[in-house]
Amino acid sequence: MKKIVLAYSGGLDTSYCAKYLSESNYEVHAVCVNTGGFNENEIQEIKTKAIALGVTDFRAINAVNAYYNKVIRFLIYGNVLKNNTYPLSVSAERIVQAIEVCNYAKSIGARCIAHGSTGAGNDQVRFDLIFQTMIPDIEIITPIRDNTLSRQEEIEYLKNKGVNLSWEKAKYSINKGLWGTSVGGAETLTSNLPLPEASFPSQLKNTETEKLTISFNKGEVTAVNGVEGSPVENIQKIQAIASQYAIGRDIHVGDTILGIKGRVGFEAAASIIIIKAHHLLEKHVLTKWQLQHKDGLANWYGMHLHEGLFLDPVMRNIEAFLLDSQEKVCGDVFVSLNPYRYELDGIASPFDLMQCDFGQYGEINKAWNADEVKGFIKIYGNQNKMYQQLNQK
Repeated sequence: MKKIVLAYSGGLDTSYCAKYLSESNYEVHAVCVNTGGFNENEIQEIKTKAIALGVTDFRAINAVNAYYNKVIRFLIYGNVLKNNTYPLSVSAERIVQAIEVCNYAKSIGARCIAHGSTGAGNDQVRFDLIFQTMIPDIEIITPIRDNTLSRQEEIEYLKNKGVNLSWEKAKYSINKGLWGTSVGGAETLTSNLPLPEASFPSQLKNTETEKLTISFNKGEVTAVNGVEGSPVENIQKIQAIASQYAIGRDIHVGDTILGIKGRVGFEAAASIIIIKAHHLLEKHVLTKWQLQHKDGLANWYGMHLHEGLFLDPVMRNIEAFLLDSQEKVCGDVFVSLNPYRYELDGIASPFDLMQCDFGQYGEINKAWNADEVKGFIKIYGNQNKMYQQLNQK
């Protein structure tokens, strides 16, 4: 029997794969990689289901900290929002999950690796790219994609094999992780319909304004309201507080790796607030050229990550730049939370370039006199004057 590692989540597609591969002379090792979407009880339920489907072994890997260290902190450093909207919640998760599955496959000497992606989405590209890069000689098996199976065909196969679990499709598809939750449904297949209020996992519970202080040290969130914690703990804490205000909801429209347009809803209170708070702090402590070049590189970083190119060495090059840029990104950001919205009230930082002895914008200058600034303006406009005079002639 060939030893195969299956990226397993417990849903219909990966459950079909588990049964199908077990019945096809494979020794199936199911691996569930948790990037913040499952609690301990849910992991146990997933394990029970996998064993019942006939897998040889089940392994749960907690990759929450790896997810933060490998990806999320750089998304924060770069203030990455795809199309100025989406914090790359799912695409970032898939990269880390694929890497962990690969590492496990190598550790047990598996000759094959499988996932439950269809042929119509981005995940198949992300998984395959990581698998074939990390283990070039591995055989990648994708039963759903290869056999062009419909959801109903998968259900009928499982029923015929005596698997009588409930596979009733939920009205909305929910994918939860540390950096946000995606929400898909009938409305996201249209171009004009919004997702209804009830489709979002977090509902409005708090209507009174609440003040939030987020502390950063070298670009990382080190404390919330003065209480220190790890970056992962602080992300979870901000999510727990801000989600009660139904903050961070939106619908992202973008280009898939396959070239078709896609539309997905999401709620990501913590990631949206942290990115915006971090960006505000950077505006105060970085130079205009640091901000200028960071924006361009961060945009490319998000694009490459989204399209599964995480292992390209250019990503390490960009990460080195982003990490170095965070040396002075230290201080507190003050946020006001209200139903469905938040406000960035201001910052306090020892490196705040507004609080200097050179002057105050629009008020008074202390580092130059009137003649000096008039001379500067004259020289500054020289080339523009030359161009205009030459072309008028």
